[in-house]
Amino acid sequence: MQKTTFDLPIGAVPAVLYGAPSPEVWLYVHGKCGCKEEGEDFARLACPRGAQVLAIDLPEHGARKGAEESFTPWDIVPELRALLAWARQRWETVSLRATSLGAWFSLVAFGSERLKRALLVSPVLDMERLIRDMMGWAGVGEEQLEAAGEVPTDFGETLSYKYLLYAGAHSIQRWDTPTAILYAGQDGMTGRKTVEGFVRRFDCELYVMEDGEHWFHTPEQLLTLRSWEDAHL
Repeated sequence: MQKTTFDLPIGAVPAVLYGAPSPEVWLYVHGKCGCKEEGEDFARLACPRGAQVLAIDLPEHGARKGAEESFTPWDIVPELRALLAWARQRWETVSLRATSLGAWFSLVAFGSERLKRALLVSPVLDMERLIRDMMGWAGVGEEQLEAAGEVPTDFGETLSYKYLLYAGAHSIQRWDTPTAILYAGQDGMTGRKTVEGFVRRFDCELYVMEDGEHWFHTPEQLLTLRSWEDAHL
């Protein structure tokens, strides 16, 4: 499988392009703790079907650890919009494969766009709900968070009032791209009611691995993930 690593001309974002030249591309957007190389497994399925896969490192991940930009929507959403504009100049059709937080960033960035299709794995669909859930786990009230600005937690996340406000102002109101979602029944980040409501609202296809976790990583979970991807290509 052909593979080219380069920096995109949109802030020198590290990228890797898989597959032979094609009129169709999938944008691969990883989640927290991920990297652009995660796109290779997906590319092994997509490229033999005549598409290319373009994966990037988000800020603070992969080759961008220590980057000036932060792993926050106010830095990432403009990058993703620039990435889509760049891709549309080079490919006839653009699709999306995104995971977890990468899916939420993409939903915010591409909400007013219509891509060919989207495959979302363990997507975060309601960031404000997730932040408020984490506030509850940490016993942090909104007034306390507003006064402090940021509050570290015992479970490794730092709560941010700025992030809470951003999430509230950027809830997903529009999504016109034909979409399939792979959801884990044991997902602790996005509740079942949230994903089912999103699916009804935006007419998505939903597959649930009941004993799966937010992070698909066991042999059984990965087999389900690859089979699901394969069935939607």
